[in-house]
Amino acid sequence: MIREAIEKDLKDILEIYNDAILNTTSVYDYKAHTLDDRIQWYEKKKQDGYPLLVFEKREKVVAFATFGPFRAWPAYKYTIEHSVYVHKNHRKEGIATKLIREIIKIANEREYATLVAGIDATNESSLKMHEKMGFKPSGVIKKAGFKFAKWLDLAFYQLALEGPKVPLEE
Repeated sequence: MIREAIEKDLKDILEIYNDAILNTTSVYDYKAHTLDDRIQWYEKKKQDGYPLLVFEKREKVVAFATFGPFRAWPAYKYTIEHSVYVHKNHRKEGIATKLIREIIKIANEREYATLVAGIDATNESSLKMHEKMGFKPSGVIKKAGFKFAKWLDLAFYQLALEGPKVPLEE
């Protein structure tokens, strides 16, 4: 079941995210986050009006997805960047695809024009999933990060959305 996250979901979200930090190159961070970090993040998402979706299985959150601004300058207001994380025991079940479909639906309803994904260039399953969903490669930043004693390349993918009926410069 996909639904909007609530505060009690943050422990499960934290577990998923910290596993990604500590054991994968999906997050270019070194140290596990705290529950307080996730609470602040959650409150900021709510305050700014960005969706935070969870995928629940047997009353446990096993994945989450969100989007937020791509860059801080006003002219980027129609471009967003998404993220999706799935619990290590529930990968390859199609959960990420379902969450991203919902993120795309929300982004189109809100009249965004471009959805960006920043993906570690070695994450073949995520790259393939994004391509199947219509995302197009838009470049790779070589040596974008350094983790696990190696340089990491960051691949950018983008999806053209419906965009605003009347884009404004304000």
